[in-house]
Amino acid sequence: MYYAIEIRDHVRVDPQLFGEDVKEAIIKELKEKYANFINLELGVIITVIDVLEVGEGVIIPGDGAAYYDTTFKLLVFRPELHEVVFGRISEITSFGAFINLGPIDGMIHISQTMDDFVSFSKGNILVGRNSKRNLRKDDLCIARTIAISYKDPKDPKIGLTMRQIGLGKQEWMEQDKRKAKVAEKQAGKEGKEEKGKVGKEKKEVAAKAKKK
Repeated sequence: MYYAIEIRDHVRVDPQLFGEDVKEAIIKELKEKYANFINLELGVIITVIDVLEVGEGVIIPGDGAAYYDTTFKLLVFRPELHEVVFGRISEITSFGAFINLGPIDGMIHISQTMDDFVSFSKGNILVGRNSKRNLRKDDLCIARTIAISYKDPKDPKIGLTMRQIGLGKQEWMEQDKRKAKVAEKQAGKEGKEEKGKVGKEKKEVAAKAKKK
């Protein structure tokens, strides 16, 4: 999930930027500091949205740079358990698929790609044995987050599943909707037929009663 968060920190501005507008200089320093930054608490830093407040600058002896007490806003991506995410398949492997979630990729183990026995086929395709459904690179999918690991802080791992109803390749969900509509119509038709049959039986019983 994406968040806009406010942070207050002392931002170091290099002497080379002293000739620039203070706010612009701080934004440059922040963007350089937080580029590709990943943190367990903050998540994945996407960009610096804005600098909200800048205090008085302080020069520390022996450094030469100015430090500003600054309040700024960041856009971050923070994966959450059980969150439903949308993305494009970026890679197919023999053990599963990788899906691009924007700033990072998540991994769908082969057993979690669909509710079926899945095999890896030539051409880098995952195929369901009974459903014959296939998963390829660039397919658009909806998945659910089932595991998050920050064991390597610079490369968090996100585990996903597409086995539940409402998840999976967009094409599959469209197929399921069509099947559901057909089943609904069939159920309605059978209900009408049953209702007509019951009504007919009631009339026959009534007619016999009159004859008696």
